[in-house]
Amino acid sequence: MRPQEVHLFVFDSLSDWEASYAIAGINNSQFQKNPGIYRIRSVAITRAPVVSMGGIRIQPDLALDELSQRDSAIFILPGGIAWDEGKNKEAIEVARVFLDSGVPVAAICGATAGLARGGLLDCRRHTSNSREYLDATHYRGAELYEDALAFTDNNLITAAGTAPVDFAYHIFRRLDIYAPPLLEAWYGLFKTGDAEYFSAFVKAANESQNNPADSM
Repeated sequence: MRPQEVHLFVFDSLSDWEASYAIAGINNSQFQKNPGIYRIRSVAITRAPVVSMGGIRIQPDLALDELSQRDSAIFILPGGIAWDEGKNKEAIEVARVFLDSGVPVAAICGATAGLARGGLLDCRRHTSNSREYLDATHYRGAELYEDALAFTDNNLITAAGTAPVDFAYHIFRRLDIYAPPLLEAWYGLFKTGDAEYFSAFVKAANESQNNPADSM
């Protein structure tokens, strides 16, 4: 079966760490409920190479105008200073089409401000870096703001830039990547570093591999 595509929006100065936990977990099929069901594809405004905030040069797989919601499992928007400079409006229009079509969109940090400026948070519950951060966009969805590190409202996932682990957790849950005990152990481990969660993770991973039908 052809893998479903997870589309990661890339652009100059993107905050490369903010989506790192999510894309690593999606791309690594180990311990997944349905290994290999997803693959990561990078997409940019054009196919020209971009350079992340960390200096990583990325050659996009696709340009935005080649992207179709029919081919996408989720559209992930990492943060970066470009959003606060009013850039990446093309990606916001793609996100609008995706959400209207029922395709999940996940945005973190500055990307949430981009969604706010585009009016996409006016009628959806959401979070961001802070209330004040989004208030500066003059959007109309302030009453729907949630004081949370990450939040899911139907097909929209939003997160603060300080919460890449929480962002990944919500994405994994939405895509049904891992069996629930494994997902909770993963989150506890990477959120706290507590060895107790490592033991729980190993136990859940072994159970998942020994009883694959139980993880469905």
